[in-house]
Amino acid sequence: MCDNGTTAAAISAYKEKEFEISTFLLGVTTWFEKHPKLSCAPFPVIHSVKSRMKNPDHLREKIARKATEGIIIDGENLFSQITDLAGVRVLHLHSEQFCDIHKEILYKSKELGDWYIAEPFKAYTWDPESTKFFENLKIETHVKASYYTSVHYLIRPRPDSPICCEIQVRTLFEEIWGEVDHSLNYPVPCSSVACQEQLRVLAKLVGAGSRLVDSIYRSLGEQNTSPS
Repeated sequence: MCDNGTTAAAISAYKEKEFEISTFLLGVTTWFEKHPKLSCAPFPVIHSVKSRMKNPDHLREKIARKATEGIIIDGENLFSQITDLAGVRVLHLHSEQFCDIHKEILYKSKELGDWYIAEPFKAYTWDPESTKFFENLKIETHVKASYYTSVHYLIRPRPDSPICCEIQVRTLFEEIWGEVDHSLNYPVPCSSVACQEQLRVLAKLVGAGSRLVDSIYRSLGEQNTSPS
C-alpha cells in the first residue's frame, strides 16, 4: 500500500520544483514552435505542439499505481521514478517529416549540448513497416499490447539535473488514436472488452491512414521531381 506520508512528500517535492520544471518545459515548447527549419510557413514540418505539466491529482494516482507494483515513491526518488512531470507532444502529417524532427533533436542535444538525453529514445509501434522505418534510423522499438504508437525522448537541461521533460512525436492520425485511448483508459483502464477490441481496430485504421498519407506525399514528391 502507498503511505500517505511518502505521497505527501513526493507531491511537496514536485511543487517545490514546479517553477523550474515549467520554465524548462516552456523553453522546449518554444524551441519546437519557433524552429526555423521545422515551423516555417507555408508547409511546416511540425503541424502543432502541445505541452502540459503533470496534474498533482494525476501524480498522486500514478504514485498509488506504482505502489501496487512494489515501487514506493517519496520526495527523495520522485524525479528519478516519475519522468513525465513535464511533457511536450509534437505532431506532424507524414513519416518523412519525422526524420527532420529527429535530426534536429539530435543536433540540439548531441551537437549543441543544450539538452541531455536521459535515456535511449524509443519508438512504440505495433506495425512491422513502422518498426523497420524506426530501426533504419537506429531507434529502439517496442510493442505495446494496447497498440500505442509514438516516439519518446526524455531530456534534461544537463546530466546532473533532476528536471526532465518527455517529448512525444507522432502523426496526427496517431494522435487521434491516443486521444480516444486516453479518454477511455486514463487514469483507470476501461473494463469493456468490446471497447478494447475496437481500440485495436482503430489502431489498424490509423496505421492504414498514416500509410496512405505517406503515399500521397511520396506521389507528390515524385511528380515535383519528374522531368517536365
